[in-house]
Amino acid sequence: MKISAAALLFDNDGTLVSSLDSVYRCWTRWAQEYGITAEDFARVELHGRPAVEIIGDLLPAARIPEALARIDQLEYEDVAGGVHALPGTLALLAQLPPERWAVVTSATARLAEARLAEVGIHPKTLIAADDITRGKPDPEPFLLAARRLGVDPARCVVFEDAPAGLASGRAAGMTTVALTTTHRADELSADLVVEDLSAVSVQATADGLEITAAG
Repeated sequence: MKISAAALLFDNDGTLVSSLDSVYRCWTRWAQEYGITAEDFARVELHGRPAVEIIGDLLPAARIPEALARIDQLEYEDVAGGVHALPGTLALLAQLPPERWAVVTSATARLAEARLAEVGIHPKTLIAADDITRGKPDPEPFLLAARRLGVDPARCVVFEDAPAGLASGRAAGMTTVALTTTHRADELSADLVVEDLSAVSVQATADGLEITAAG
C-alpha cells in the first residue's frame, strides 16, 4: 500500500520505543505507595493516556498534583536501561527530513525526551502532555503537531499502537496506521494495520512523502 503525505506523526511508547516493562514497574510501585488496590488499578486503561487522566480515575482531585509528580519522577529515574527502540524505528526515522515528522506522546516532555534520547532519537518537534489541555483520544495533540509543522491535518499520517491514539488521529481527520506491538489487530481500528515500523518505508519527494507499507 502506498500513501502520500506531508508529514508523519508518531506516538512514542509502543510505536517508536518500548518501555512497557518500565511503565508497569513504575505504576505498580506508585499504586502500592498510594494504596490503590490491584482490582481498582486493573480497571483503569493505562496505555496511551496522559498520567494526569489515569490518576484522576484513581484519586481525589486534591491529590492529583502530588501523585502526578511522583509517577513522573519514578518513570524518569527508571529510563536508563528501561527503554529500547522497536523494530524499524531508527531506519525509518533516518529516511525522514527532520521538519517532516513529529512525536506526539501522552508522556511529559521531560520523560519523553529522556526515553527518546536513551535510544538516540532527538525529534525537532515534540508534542507532550505539557503542551495540551485534552489528551488522546481527543484530536488536540495531533492537530497541534500538524500546526507546529505547518501542514494540513488531512495530509498527515498517524502511527499508533493504542486505541486511544488511533481514535485521536481519526478525530483529527488524519490517515491512521496501527502497529500491533501492544494490541491485537482486531482491537485496532485504522486505515492500515502493520506489525511494526519495519513494515514501513518512506521516500521524500518534491511534494512531500511517499510511504510504502506492507499491511
